[in-house]
Amino acid sequence: MTGAGPERASFPQMANAIRALAMDAVEKAKSGHPGMPMGMADVATVLFAEHLKFDAGAPDWADRDRFVLSAGHGSMLIYSLGYLLGYDGMDIEQLKNFRQLGSKTAGHPEYGHAPAVETTTGPLGQGLANAVGMALAEAHLNARFGDDVVDHRTYAIAGDGCLMEGISQEAISLAGHLKLRKLTVLWDDNDISIDGPISLSDSTDQLARFAASGWATTRVDGHDPVAISAAIEKAKTSDRPTLIACRTVIGYGAPTKAGTSATHGSPLGAGEIEGTRQALDWPYAPFEIPDDILSKWRAAGARGGDERKAWEARVDASEYCEAFKTAMAGDYAGVLSKAIASYKQSLIEAPQKLATRKASELALDVVNAIIDETVGGSADLTGSNNTKTKNIDILSADNYAGRYVYYGIREHGMAAAMNGMALHGGVVPYGGTFLVFTDYCRPAIRLSALMGLRVVYVMTHDSIGLGEDGPTHQPVEHLAALRAIPNLNVYRPCDGVETAECWEIALKTIATPSVIALTRQGLEQARLKQSDENLCAKGAYVIAGKDAEDVTLIASGSEVSLALKAREALKEDGIKARVVSAPCFELFAMQSESYRKDVLGKGPRIGIEAAVRQSWDVFLRRKDSFVGMTGFGASAPANELFEHFGITPAAVAAEAKRLIG
Repeated sequence: MTGAGPERASFPQMANAIRALAMDAVEKAKSGHPGMPMGMADVATVLFAEHLKFDAGAPDWADRDRFVLSAGHGSMLIYSLGYLLGYDGMDIEQLKNFRQLGSKTAGHPEYGHAPAVETTTGPLGQGLANAVGMALAEAHLNARFGDDVVDHRTYAIAGDGCLMEGISQEAISLAGHLKLRKLTVLWDDNDISIDGPISLSDSTDQLARFAASGWATTRVDGHDPVAISAAIEKAKTSDRPTLIACRTVIGYGAPTKAGTSATHGSPLGAGEIEGTRQALDWPYAPFEIPDDILSKWRAAGARGGDERKAWEARVDASEYCEAFKTAMAGDYAGVLSKAIASYKQSLIEAPQKLATRKASELALDVVNAIIDETVGGSADLTGSNNTKTKNIDILSADNYAGRYVYYGIREHGMAAAMNGMALHGGVVPYGGTFLVFTDYCRPAIRLSALMGLRVVYVMTHDSIGLGEDGPTHQPVEHLAALRAIPNLNVYRPCDGVETAECWEIALKTIATPSVIALTRQGLEQARLKQSDENLCAKGAYVIAGKDAEDVTLIASGSEVSLALKAREALKEDGIKARVVSAPCFELFAMQSESYRKDVLGKGPRIGIEAAVRQSWDVFLRRKDSFVGMTGFGASAPANELFEHFGITPAAVAAEAKRLIG
């Protein structure tokens, strides 16, 4: 890249600055992981001083190279770089307060806290899969807008632990299949884990594994700047993603602990640190960086400024300028409201009995036609999840401009890649599988919520209503488990109208991911009156019997129609029941107390859901009742299962009569 960086002769001392800051910060905090930053300091120095396209003065530059520290326990590597390169807000005090409450320098890198941190890492392998998503987003946007607007690379530092985690295989096989050539993984090949030598638990030939997945591979001395730089340069010319195995010494420079697990997750200790200073010829006090070394790092941080300015001029002159800026802004509230309102009106005029998975497809037909940035996919269940609409092409190694990804049976990798896509910006990812397989996606869904990302998880076959596939595929505890995750909106619409409304909210909600739980079985349309208001936006609302106070029937999804039938049965006995549709518990909990009271009424309440009762406290009191599941499902046609497990209008009506007494 353009811009004068420091001379390579200064790299050893520049790397030693990283090592010193890492060991000093960990020592002061009395906890942390000094070994990886000390071992990978040379690699990081070469990458940031010679190759990475970035501008520390403009950390949000859209065409910057992305750097992911997948081995997030080595967070002092990126925090040291943040300070040395001159990122705003990363002063030396932040490093001195490593792992302390209120600092930007958390134990593991947290997205949105410290500058230069592109994603939250810590759970090993997640960052590697995020990097795949970032590279995928870059390839797609490059195909759409051209090299003058989008042309950058993604780099990830991964450790042995990242490569042992199962998600790594999902991620690397997908990246290899898609030939994401601008992705480079720098493997910290130090042969050490917490328990000791890697040989205790693993003997995989990682280069052969990556090669078998379609990657270019090479091995270098991770302490040789010339070799490191040459390998990175070669990766830039590859037609495939590249793995660079960097053989390093964990805790490099520590006189007695280098190369051992003792440096992995514990402070070195005062004596070892003094010995390290002598071994590295670093005669400076803790947290002291000499001016000549700091100035070289600051020069590295500023060297991308001219290239960024040239890029800004190109974008302003480009025919794609407005479209690109719209994509990066990602605000679709206005266009969505108009389109969804019109679509809802068509449903009111011509009600349909639909499985909500089909209703989701129809809503997506509308969404994908008006939002060019949506990129969908499925984990090998496209025909079941109904996630591919008629107006989008397949995204493949031959067509990065496509908007639909066949992720294969890689639920975890899909979810983590979608996080990377959302983090990259310019695309709005959604992906589908069965609701029961949120178990496989959960670590990545949790990180979506932790980072506040707009990722939409389309989860079909949402209950025992899927029928004959049986209890292995019938989610009973999954809604409760998902609702337990902070900052995650779980939607369970009851018909086509609610499904459209839930999609609208999910796409408008920029800082919260969404799970949309959808049925396999067909449902009668429950919403038959036009409403300009998005009723699902309040989480729950009265769908029938607003003035009824004898009993309140609260249901989500497929059980709303069941509650409506129970209401009619109770009416014959002179009992007035109101029915509340509750598509999103999280949004209802955010409403005012007066609204919640107005919706729930004064009578006894019955919750109805083909799932376990946990998570229903937002609606039910101890004296109230619940009709749902108490154990696993069974293999049988859906209608027989609802009858077998007592989730029927008759059962609800009987329970209502019991409560009323």
